[in-house]
Amino acid sequence: MKTFQEFGLEPAILRAVTEMGFEESTPIQEKTIPLAMEGRDLIGQAQTGTGKTAAFGIPLIHKINTKEERISALIMCPTRELAIQVAEEIEKLGRFKGIRSLPIYGGQDIVKQIRALKKKPQIIIGTPGRLLDHINRKTIKLDDVQTVVLDEADEMLDMGFMDDIQSILKLVPEERHTMLFSATMPANIQKLAQQFLRNPEHVSVIPKQVSAPLIDQAYIELHEKQKFEALSRLIDMEAPDLAIIFGRTKRRVDELAEALQKRGYAAEGLHGDLSQNQRDNVMRKFRDGSIDVLVATDVAARGLDVSGVTHVINFDLPQDPESYVHRIGRTGRAGKEGTAWTFVTPREIDHLHFIEKVTRHKINKKPLPSLAEAIEGKQKMTAERILDVLQNDTQAEFKGLAIQMLEQYDSVNLLAAAMKLLTGDKKETNIELTPEDPIRARKKKFDVRSSGRRVGGGYGSGSGERRQGGGYSSGTGSSSSNSRYPRKDSRDYGSNREGGSSSSSRNREYGSNNSGNRDRSRAPRKSEETLVNK
Repeated sequence: MKTFQEFGLEPAILRAVTEMGFEESTPIQEKTIPLAMEGRDLIGQAQTGTGKTAAFGIPLIHKINTKEERISALIMCPTRELAIQVAEEIEKLGRFKGIRSLPIYGGQDIVKQIRALKKKPQIIIGTPGRLLDHINRKTIKLDDVQTVVLDEADEMLDMGFMDDIQSILKLVPEERHTMLFSATMPANIQKLAQQFLRNPEHVSVIPKQVSAPLIDQAYIELHEKQKFEALSRLIDMEAPDLAIIFGRTKRRVDELAEALQKRGYAAEGLHGDLSQNQRDNVMRKFRDGSIDVLVATDVAARGLDVSGVTHVINFDLPQDPESYVHRIGRTGRAGKEGTAWTFVTPREIDHLHFIEKVTRHKINKKPLPSLAEAIEGKQKMTAERILDVLQNDTQAEFKGLAIQMLEQYDSVNLLAAAMKLLTGDKKETNIELTPEDPIRARKKKFDVRSSGRRVGGGYGSGSGERRQGGGYSSGTGSSSSNSRYPRKDSRDYGSNREGGSSSSSRNREYGSNNSGNRDRSRAPRKSEETLVNK
């Protein structure tokens, strides 16, 4: 791999790159940066987590004159979270050069954004919906834009932003530099490229196997009513540092996050009905390790780049292979290993095989974790915590009392009692989850991203001290078929609704999972994060 010094970058950019901890360029950066610095239009095909933000950000910042008091570059992203993350990285890359950048997205006070625009940023990073709002208000003018970047273009089109993107690009001067990045290349992406790019170079770093080789993938076949119990056992058996659990709908995310909190897991939910402040708070907690389990919908988690995610758990099978790839891509990043588990009901096995066929990766079947395995995993985690304290030699103040207790009690029994106390006691907790309809196998292969606007939708280091406890039950019951949460159908880029999860409990509780019979009189819900294929 090339070093960044070999690209002929300005000293200010090299200093920023060095302070960000970058040493060698990634494959997408090595291929993209030289072409971008020459002003060549390009299509970059790469998954998230490959360093593509720096791939387009570095040459973009290199070309901008700091004396400019106009918008010179426009970066479009599908979600608020991705827009914020891209803006943060652009800010870091351009801080020593003195570049002014501004993220523009729905859910934030537009008046505040208008005030910030008066500071004359040179780079705008925004979602299509809010960008159009500003264009219509004449608070953003694109007459002087020299560079346009479409990031996660496949996701933007999948979410129904084709018309918005076309409207925006028609307002940008034809003599411009355009870069398009996408994890997949469906027909509508190729159509967009033909319309707005000039003789683009195609840069691809997609391996033959769509799924990342550093991710250990497995699935568990089980019934819907067994899922939560399996999840509780899996978390304790695997003891993840940071885990992302994917649910298919907003309702599922809300219920699952609340259920995990009742069991004592440090968990929060993330979906499009949370206000921007709530979403920011959830992500801050997840990044600093205040919570170690994030429950999210597909769109809410799209574009998230959190280092240290060791596990991804598909509580619900994703709608399509592309979503599966994007989900598991949250782990196994930057050369680190990761683990991805998927829960599959018997009626979804054919759809799982369809995912295997498209991704060209065999997903291993694993048995449902036993109660004994889960408890053993919790005990090992407790033992590791004790050994960490022992090795750090931070227990000196307790030695006197420990000597007194050892004179009165057997050392093995004393240590076992301490481990029991740290691990947590069993307590009964009633858990109710509304069943979701299974994903049906596709009868024919088609491009899920070539269709029109999707209904509804939400957007989406290190770890802290782990909470102890956890609970299981071998029994099952019946769950309420009525959702405790209102159904919502909204485009996310302009919304700012309240929502959220309660704070996590300190002690995990052992309880029973009551889920079972579905109320068949209720019509399937279609206005969720994804459309359930019938």
